[in-house]
Amino acid sequence: MTAHRLIAASLMAVTMALSVCLYVVVAAPAMSEEVGLGPPSALAPGQAPSLPKSGPLAQPRSQDQLGFPSVLTASVIPPASPLTPATVALGEKLFFDSRLSGDGTVACATCHDPARAFTDGRPTSVGIRGRISQRNAPTLLNALYNKTQFWDGRANTLEQQAALPITNSFEMGSASIADAVSKIAGDNDYQEQFMLAFGRGVNEQDMLRAIATYERTLVSFDSPFDHFIAGDKNAISDAAKSGWELFNTRARCNLCHALTDKRPDVTVFTDNDFHNIGIGIIRHHVVPLAQQAERELVHGNLQAIDDAAIESEISALGRFLITKNQSDLASFKTPDIRNILVTGPYFHDGSMETLWDIVDHYNKGDGVTDPWLDEDIQPLALTEPEIDDLVAFLASLTSPQYKELGDKEYSRQLALSKVSRPQRDTARTFGPKLPRPKPPPF
Repeated sequence: MTAHRLIAASLMAVTMALSVCLYVVVAAPAMSEEVGLGPPSALAPGQAPSLPKSGPLAQPRSQDQLGFPSVLTASVIPPASPLTPATVALGEKLFFDSRLSGDGTVACATCHDPARAFTDGRPTSVGIRGRISQRNAPTLLNALYNKTQFWDGRANTLEQQAALPITNSFEMGSASIADAVSKIAGDNDYQEQFMLAFGRGVNEQDMLRAIATYERTLVSFDSPFDHFIAGDKNAISDAAKSGWELFNTRARCNLCHALTDKRPDVTVFTDNDFHNIGIGIIRHHVVPLAQQAERELVHGNLQAIDDAAIESEISALGRFLITKNQSDLASFKTPDIRNILVTGPYFHDGSMETLWDIVDHYNKGDGVTDPWLDEDIQPLALTEPEIDDLVAFLASLTSPQYKELGDKEYSRQLALSKVSRPQRDTARTFGPKLPRPKPPPF
């Protein structure tokens, strides 16, 4: 079969699969009773977060969305894991099942709550027995398009991504995948669903395949920006239009949030690469941590890397944990920025509360004392109206399911930006790009 025919066949298969697996769901409805969730509840020491419930926002998303990339989607669905209704339904059930955790208190949905656009709203995630991790929980919306998973890219597939949190002692805390499977193997409903989906009984491999297959249905487009790109010039405000222009020019966002800096990206908004952007590196002693990581992770065991990324200060090393290349020190994956308004706090460590904080960080060219800072980081000299325009563009990437939540969150962040701008530094913003210091002896 030629490459063209293979893509066409794959596209048809994905189109049919997405259409069928949605049952009667045409599009996940907009939020109603849970609008304006606000910050998550504070937890007592040792307390795990409450378990989110499944509901309309957890349902597979329709392909009938402006901006939906049919060809790209066909290319990222593994032939061995087709999107069948039975597999998707099984995966959704597993996603919310706390029996997969060590003590039955947390599930995948604990850190990836559909009501919060599949994040948890916390700076860094909280798992079993209230254990606080080192990393912010990224959204699972459009995660199927990621070349790698997690902030440091330590997993190449959604199946691997599904497995690691189950056994991480700070996340779901099961002794092993087999231990998690043993807790549901005797469930008659699961036995029937596994047989329907895979033609065999409950097992480890198919459990992970089902969760990953469900996650591949969480496609999120149809934002005001998508309608603008499709030709509706009134779909976004003049401020957002100005912000889109800035995004691709003076704000230099496209250098990371596009597949190439020569052409604007209107789909996934990422270069699928890793960058040191000056976040958190100063408060960590990176060289000793890197030397420690080289000793402790010498064999490159994925489980050991996962433990280090989630549980210890070594997490600050980012991509270096995987590659051991000095150029990757404190580098983290460029995230897709769709629905960014409703997926804060921001960055790998959740250190930024608002979109204004993010823009201020880049506007001043933060990280000037970071020897491994990405070469594209420099002062941007954006004015306050231009910052507001850039934020307006980012807000226009919100999908309709989260419009009401997004409107409330925009108002909250805007109000906070009027009284608190901890990242703003006008002198550096309008100053020259300073030379990057040389790395210390390694």
